[in-house]
Amino acid sequence: MDFEAIFDSQAVLDGLGHGVLIFDENGRLIINNRTAETILGTDLRLIRSEGWTAAAVLFNSGQQEPGGGIDAVRQRALKSGQSERFRFYRAGEFIPCWVATVRSKTSAIHTMITLDSPDWTVVNDLIGRFRDQVDEAVEVTQGHIKLINLSISQMEPDAPVEALAKRIGGFNRLIATHMYRTGTLMEALGRLQALRTGSLLHSIQQRRRKIDLADFVEDFLEALDEMTLLDPESDQEDFRSRLSYAIPAGLAVDASPEHLSIILRDLVRNAIMYSMKATPVRIVASAQGSNVQIDVIDEGYGVRAKEIDKVFQPFQRARQPQIIAEFGHGISLYLCKQEIEAMNGAMWFKTEEEVGSTFSFKLPAWRDSASSSGQQ
Repeated sequence: MDFEAIFDSQAVLDGLGHGVLIFDENGRLIINNRTAETILGTDLRLIRSEGWTAAAVLFNSGQQEPGGGIDAVRQRALKSGQSERFRFYRAGEFIPCWVATVRSKTSAIHTMITLDSPDWTVVNDLIGRFRDQVDEAVEVTQGHIKLINLSISQMEPDAPVEALAKRIGGFNRLIATHMYRTGTLMEALGRLQALRTGSLLHSIQQRRRKIDLADFVEDFLEALDEMTLLDPESDQEDFRSRLSYAIPAGLAVDASPEHLSIILRDLVRNAIMYSMKATPVRIVASAQGSNVQIDVIDEGYGVRAKEIDKVFQPFQRARQPQIIAEFGHGISLYLCKQEIEAMNGAMWFKTEEEVGSTFSFKLPAWRDSASSSGQQ
């Protein structure tokens, strides 16, 4: 069926949320849509006039990586036959884009560039929360320091040291709580910045390698002893006895160990926080064709059916009393999902209220070939 006979192709392009630019084999801009006009503004006029030469100047803005120039990206797309990702700097932000080469009916090679429309809503929300958290932490910490100094200055010469230590210890716990919460927001802001500026993909590209899952998870669980996993106001139980794993020997993934560790930490933390004491939390892995599936399984509170759609949305938390009682920002699962997808994986979950939840994700299995690492 003839596409042109049904739709006006320009109308279809103008309806897209991504900007589209198409250049002919001579470098002339022959097609663009309204979203490209919105993103590029007056720069589009110059591109219409000067073609690929002007576009290359614009798209090379902010490029600092070897081989990151638009001409090099275009050559890779032409050679691979697949779209290649890049970004350029404009008006104070990096705009993520794709470049692809397409052949016309006459076999002429055209270059198509698509531009994402940056959405900074999540970043703005997080920055707002971060500022509120820091303001509160600074105010409360300063108040507690004054109270500590006052307690010391008013201490009777013969007062027992234990009484003063108890009072100061209480202040210190409150200060530690605010510092922990500010620290978690700081980390979330850094992860979100990496995602929104496009540096997440580059970081994963540089760090990904073969990860033997059984050894990795064993080391990960041992490392939990060295970190503050739960909010200081949470019941600091001995959660290590609840954790177990079942991972076949020889199972390996192609991923970034740093990012995988953070993802597992967040999933394990949620499983512990949102389940009763002494209930088990298991990490299970299995081969699934060309992928490896990893499940974090708890027997906790689960999520109500009407709130399932909120789980991977930023700053959305289930309203169940047991969940609201635990402090959280509501962004870790959103970040985990984005980071897993950046490693060519996928994430999902299943849950039943008062029965438990299983958060699952797949990552590419390691292949012993030169091409296994570095593919995005």
